[in-house]
Formats: sequence, structure tokens, C-alpha cells
Amino acid sequence: MERKTFGLFLLVLIVLASEVAVQTEGRMCQSQSHGFRGACVRSHNCALVCRNEGFSGGRCRGFRRRCFCTRLC
Repeated sequence: MERKTFGLFLLVLIVLASEVAVQTEGRMCQSQSHGFRGACVRSHNCALVCRNEGFSGGRCRGFRRRCFCTRLC
């Protein structure tokens, strides 16, 4: 019985360790959009403008709803 418990514990530990490794693969850099004008209401519109600026995407952030472009560092 103790062997089964140890094996199960080891399996859970391996699964948790692999989840941590997936989350830390790369950092996401952000920069405020220079081309987006007005209040950022939908992140989809922000992402389209950011792609035209050479970024991989974008999203609306903050109380003032500004468009921030994102890319992998």
C-alpha cells in the first residue's frame, strides 16, 4: 500500500512540475500603442492596430483604457 501511495505522490509531483515549466517559457513585453486613438473599448481592435505596428497582439488595460501592444521578449 505504501508503494502505491509513493508512486501516486511522485506522479502528482511530476505533473505539477511540468505545469510550472510551461508557464515560464517566455516573458511578454508590453508597450503602449502609438497608432491607437481614443478610449480602448475592445481588445480586438487594439490587437489589430498593434499587429499593424509590428507586434503580435494587444489588449486594453488600466482605468484610462489604453491600448498596450504585446510581443514575446
